[in-house]
Amino acid sequence: MKTLIDEIIEKPHSGGIVYSPKDFKPDVDVRWCAGCGGYAVLSPVQRIMPDLGIPKEKIVFVSGIGCSGRFPYYMDTYGFHSIHGRALAIATGLKIARTDLSVWVVTGDGDNMSIGGNHFIHTCRRNVDLNILMFNNEVYSLTKGQYSPTSHRGQITKSSPLGVLDDPFNPVSLALGSGATFVARGHDKDRQELQGLLERAARHKGVAFIEIYTNCRIYNDGAFDKYTNKETRGDSTVWLDHGKPLVFGVKSDKGIRLNGYTPEVVSIDHGEYSVNDLLVHDEKDSTLAFILSNMTYNEALPRPMGIIQAIERPSYDERVVYQINHEIEVKGEGNLESLLLGDSYWEIK
Repeated sequence: MKTLIDEIIEKPHSGGIVYSPKDFKPDVDVRWCAGCGGYAVLSPVQRIMPDLGIPKEKIVFVSGIGCSGRFPYYMDTYGFHSIHGRALAIATGLKIARTDLSVWVVTGDGDNMSIGGNHFIHTCRRNVDLNILMFNNEVYSLTKGQYSPTSHRGQITKSSPLGVLDDPFNPVSLALGSGATFVARGHDKDRQELQGLLERAARHKGVAFIEIYTNCRIYNDGAFDKYTNKETRGDSTVWLDHGKPLVFGVKSDKGIRLNGYTPEVVSIDHGEYSVNDLLVHDEKDSTLAFILSNMTYNEALPRPMGIIQAIERPSYDERVVYQINHEIEVKGEGNLESLLLGDSYWEIK
């Protein structure tokens, strides 16, 4: 009998069709606000599509409600603009029904972390083979500037004029705790790095979640400047590179070492510590992934960017296909009429 791994479904190839990024740009105007970070996400997504080797008719973008909800209109593929918080439920159904499709979900911090939060944790738990791009601008933008689940304590918004009282969700920690097999973080100011994350996510089998810091010029401008501007991000972020030590700083003179399970910043240019003393990133280490994700809101530490975790386990859609095939192999093809009639019925003539 075949095992679950034997039943892994290969992603389809384009059948010799050669695409360019222009082939994924529909003849419509992109209607985001001037300076919106969405433009910087859309471009690398369109750029990676030709390299995936997948026919356009096998690619689907699903979105919920919010500024990110416009995304399917701006991709010349199949798309579905769904309802608030339900993008992942719809995408899961689609992936199970059509396992041959490459399904992408584009959502926001409000859509995904609030009304869609329950769908998010169970999508991660099930490890559905979806690529989830979450625009995080730390505010509800489409509804004109209310605070969201990722807004910071004290943040002034239209619905928190005296400052937000809540502590924010940490999306990468939530994804890890829910069982996501691929978890990463990028931002809209470095398209090359973001494109690399998108490519890795696209080739990952199972749920792939990327939190993308996306600036909202209108309602939360500059929220991520410390982590995205060239002048400050060197000292404020650390790029995670599998098998490499965690070195950061404008002059690459700082690093992260573990003191027990606690990460701490050390200088590596004065002789007390060297690169050999630093924490080495291992994207397969789930314990390390939690340590890194918990650095997010610690102002004494740089904010991790890149691939936090990339591990393997069978995806939900693989399990569904295996279960169905196993039942057919053991019991034979079913009969719908017999199923509907059951064991006890009568005919009226």
